[in-house]
Amino acid sequence: MSEAGGRSQIFAEGALAGVAALITGGGTGLGRESAFELARCGARVTIAGRRAEVLEDAVGRARAELGEAGGRIDWAAGDVREPAEAERLVGAALERHGRLDVLVNNAGGQFFSPAELIAAKGWRAVWRLNVGGMLNMSQAAHRLAFAPAGGGTVINVTLSPHHGMPGMAHSGAARATVEALTRELAARWAESKIAIVAVAAGHFATEVTAKYPESVRAGASRTVPVQRLGEPIEHAWLIALLSSPLGRAFNGSTVTLDGARDNWFGPWPPPGLADESGEVPVEERGAAARATGSGLR
Repeated sequence: MSEAGGRSQIFAEGALAGVAALITGGGTGLGRESAFELARCGARVTIAGRRAEVLEDAVGRARAELGEAGGRIDWAAGDVREPAEAERLVGAALERHGRLDVLVNNAGGQFFSPAELIAAKGWRAVWRLNVGGMLNMSQAAHRLAFAPAGGGTVINVTLSPHHGMPGMAHSGAARATVEALTRELAARWAESKIAIVAVAAGHFATEVTAKYPESVRAGASRTVPVQRLGEPIEHAWLIALLSSPLGRAFNGSTVTLDGARDNWFGPWPPPGLADESGEVPVEERGAAARATGSGLR
């Protein structure tokens, strides 16, 4: 599934007109796709990241692929791990758009390693980006933009599944902390009309997964009950929905988008359930059941 052009496939034109958003990690992958969709919906978007050339390339792509909508995307380089840099990024968005309504904390990262081999330095690096970066940006947006304006929305992008990620214990722990902080900040900032929502993203077909061997991508797909990786635009649609007024109703929630991956561990279908063809057998039902559409009594 792909989406091209300057209009959203599922949202009304101008659904987010007047909204100003800041997306960290917005130069690639799910962050870039989210920025494109918000712009299609009429929002003005600043994408942020550490590498200026990546951000500049993303803005160039937006203008080439989205036409007029692409002109609603700009960029600002900075390191969310540093509190002063986080404040500068929020300030840049405010200066350009005159307001900030939505912050998407999409920046994150991890590396593969057995839990017992993760060095303290590596553990701190993952936490500094995934947890510290989220807190820096959220606190800066709260102080400089949302509290003075009387409201706003923070969307924290985390990971699914929640039942453990072999080889990424440091990231699983960090993302669980972000979801806990989402609930805590939602309660703390509710009086200021600031909504905090988390999105737990499953396996998506981004340029990162495209670099993996086909066998690895196929194996990842088999762990998802819907038997495919998610499309980045599907994630972007959810981010756009949460950026709308409806998003505030999800305050304190974690919304999981992973094709039911969180509900299952291992390949699908489960070993022993599939027949020789690899399909799950279908029970033969009698005429009465076929007529009523149910085998239940």
